[in-house]
Amino acid sequence: MRYSVLRLMMFFGFLCALWLMGLRGAWLLGVSALGSMVVSYFVLQGPRGELSASIARRIDERTDRRVPARADEVDEDSESDEGSTRG
Repeated sequence: MRYSVLRLMMFFGFLCALWLMGLRGAWLLGVSALGSMVVSYFVLQGPRGELSASIARRIDERTDRRVPARADEVDEDSESDEGSTRG
């Protein structure tokens, strides 16, 4: 959330600055978007790294929670297969 807010603030900062300099119309939006993308690539490296680390951590946690559940399913399947071959 923090990274997204910072990106939006940077875009609106560019938008206001360029509007005050006299740029209007579609050029205003295009140059603001391009300028904010370039500057945020360099300025927001820290928050972007934090965001990607938190996403990776959440994915790892979800994966870790699913692995035991799948292991239980495999055990149950193997037990049911053994029972059907004996009978």
